Amino acid sequence: MTDIARNMLFEPGAPLRGTVTVPGDKSISHRSLMLSALAVGESRVSGLLEGEDVLATAAAMRALGAQITRDEDGVWRIHGVGVGSLTQPATALDMGNSGTSTRLLMGLLASHDVTATFVGDASLSKRPMGRVTTPLGLMGAEFMTSPGGRLPLTMRGIAPAVPIEYRLPVASAQVKSAVLLAGLNTPGITRVIEPVPTRDHSERMLRGFGVDLTVETEADGTRIISLTGEAELKPQTLVVPGDPSSAAFPVVAALITPGSDITVTNVGMNPTRTGLFAMLQAMGADLTLTNQREVGGEPVADIVARHSTLTGIDVPPDVAPSMIDEFPIFFVAAACAQGTTRTTGLDELRVKESDRLALMAQGLARLGVSVEETPDGLIIHGRGGEPLDGGNEPPTIGADLDHRIAMSFAVAGHHTRGGLIIDDMSPVATSFPGFTDMLATLKGAA
Repeated sequence: MTDIARNMLFEPGAPLRGTVTVPGDKSISHRSLMLSALAVGESRVSGLLEGEDVLATAAAMRALGAQITRDEDGVWRIHGVGVGSLTQPATALDMGNSGTSTRLLMGLLASHDVTATFVGDASLSKRPMGRVTTPLGLMGAEFMTSPGGRLPLTMRGIAPAVPIEYRLPVASAQVKSAVLLAGLNTPGITRVIEPVPTRDHSERMLRGFGVDLTVETEADGTRIISLTGEAELKPQTLVVPGDPSSAAFPVVAALITPGSDITVTNVGMNPTRTGLFAMLQAMGADLTLTNQREVGGEPVADIVARHSTLTGIDVPPDVAPSMIDEFPIFFVAAACAQGTTRTTGLDELRVKESDRLALMAQGLARLGVSVEETPDGLIIHGRGGEPLDGGNEPPTIGADLDHRIAMSFAVAGHHTRGGLIIDDMSPVATSFPGFTDMLATLKGAA
C-alpha cells in the first residue's frame, strides 16, 4: 500500500496500538530552508519534512542561488547567499501544491531586484493571492496575475523596497510572514499588526537567525511585530520537530477507534498550533503530554492518545487560527462524538487547497452524519459513538486533490460499518509521505 495509489479503501479493523513519529513540521521546514538560504555560510537542518511541498521550496531556493544538498543521514546542508543576493531564476518557479511556498517566496523576493514567475498545479492555481500581493505592492513590488489574482503570476521585486506598517485584515500567518520576509532587505522598520495572534514560527526563527525583531502585545491581545531591515542572518543548526498538523491524524484515529492506545513522539507544541488538542480535551479526549522539552526554541512533547467517549462542543472563533489546518480531522472527531459541535469564523477554509467546509460537509453526509453548512462553519450532530454508515457498499469520497481532506476521511474509515473509498490519495505526498504505512503499522501492532 503506497501513498500514490488512487481509489484506496479504508475500513474498520483492529485497535490502533504502538508508537509512531510523524514527518517534520511543514511550516518550520519551509522557513528553515528560506532563512538558511539568506544566511552567509552553511546551515544544517535535520528532521526536515521531505514532502512535495517542502521539496518545491528547496528547488526554488536552488533556482535563486542557494546551494542545497542532502546527506545520506538525512541532514540537509544549505549554503546561503546573504540577504539581498538572491539571483534571477532562469525558469518559472514551480510551487506544485504549496500555497505556503508561494506566498512566503513572494515576500522574500519582493525586496530583491529580480523578476520571477510562479506556477503551480491545478489546485494551487485556484487559490487567490491578493491578500499577499496587496501589502507587497505597497512596498513597491509589481504583479501580473491570472484572472482573480491567481497563478500563473509574474512579480517584479524592487530594491530598495519601502518599509510599511500593515494591519492584517484577516488572521493569516502566511501574509504576516510574507511581509516580514520582504522587510529583511528593506531599509528601516517593517511593522505588522495582527489583531488575532497566528502561528509565530517566523518570529521565533527570524530571531534565531539573528534578525532584530520585537513583538509587543497590547491589552486586547493585538500583536505588533517590528523588524529592522537590511538584516544579516547567521547560519544555524536546526532540528525540525514533528508536525502537529500531521500528528492530528493518528491522534484522532486512536480517539475514535475502540481499544486504541498510541504514542506520537517528538511533536511540536507551539501554543499557536495546539488549538486542536485543547478542543479535543474539551470534548473529553484522553490525551496526555509526556517528555515535554524545548528543541531549537520550539516546545516539543510526546502525545499519548487513547480511545475516548467524546462530547460535542462550541468551538470559540478565536481558537480558529491555532487549528486552522486541523479542522477537517476535527470535524471527523465531532461526527463520532455525542451531541452537537458548532464552529464559526472559518471563512479561511473556503480558500485552502479546496473549499474544505463544503467537502467535509458533503463527505460526512455521505457517511450518515447530520451536518449543517453555514457561510463560515459547520454544525455537526455527532453519531454518539455509533459507526459512520455509508450504506451497503463503501461510498467513494471525493477529496478534490486536497491532502487534508483525503487523510481525514481515511481516518474516518476506521470508524465505519463497511469502510469507505478515497478517490485519490496521491496528494497526501505533499505533506505526509508514508501516511498509509503509518496507519497499517498501528493496526499491525495491536
